Amino acid sequence: MEPAQIASFALIAAGAFLAGGMNAIAGGGTFFSFPALLAAGVPPVMANASNTVALWPASLSSAWAYRREVLRHRKWALILMGVSLVGGTCGGLLLLATSNAAFAKLIPWLLLVATALFAFSGQVQRIVGTLKGRLGMAAASEPGSAGGACFQLIVAIYGGFFGAGLGILTLAALSIQGFKDMQELNALKNVASAVNYTVAAVTFIVAGAISWTHTLVMLATAMLGGYAGTSLARRLPPLWLRRFVVLVGSVLTVVYFFKTYL
Repeated sequence: MEPAQIASFALIAAGAFLAGGMNAIAGGGTFFSFPALLAAGVPPVMANASNTVALWPASLSSAWAYRREVLRHRKWALILMGVSLVGGTCGGLLLLATSNAAFAKLIPWLLLVATALFAFSGQVQRIVGTLKGRLGMAAASEPGSAGGACFQLIVAIYGGFFGAGLGILTLAALSIQGFKDMQELNALKNVASAVNYTVAAVTFIVAGAISWTHTLVMLATAMLGGYAGTSLARRLPPLWLRRFVVLVGSVLTVVYFFKTYL
């Protein structure tokens, strides 16, 4: 193996390790793993598909860890799973129908949206909740309502197409629908993410859109990062980590806008 190839694999291994750790701590791991694949020379669509498959197992284990909280809202969890199944499939197929050139132009905008959602999710939740209350729309925000399911469908399509910021967007959507308990929010978010990652990953695998050499390296290091992140989460303030993710996302957004349009 040539030195350049070794450097590329080291880069994606490090990116996946950080992604696994950040997802275990605060979310936003895709900000590390996806750009690492692009820097290693993987085409944009294949990079996004490979990234989804690489982070898939961690989403399943996170959902299983929160199974008790999920059972408190079994009916809405089933609705959420169904919506995530449909949305994740649609988003995955949409990605496969998008050319590398077109997706490359979308990357900076998607990073911008994901970073903004991550940075201002709390403010968005409060503003939307206040507006809905003043408009007398509280009843439409009840968990399990048709309006809430439609909102989650949009979130799921986004997740199947581009995973960065999916967890934060899902938390925001669930909060707007009336969920308050953070453990229950995380539980339902993890269930939605697990289904979304599963259907998107299966879609990409069946379509042959995966770079398996890169993905297998990422699978191993992402799991190690998740284990390390769980241990680190007990020692570091989450606020510091969230700010770090926002900083990384902001820098990457500027870099990819510069590379794409200048």
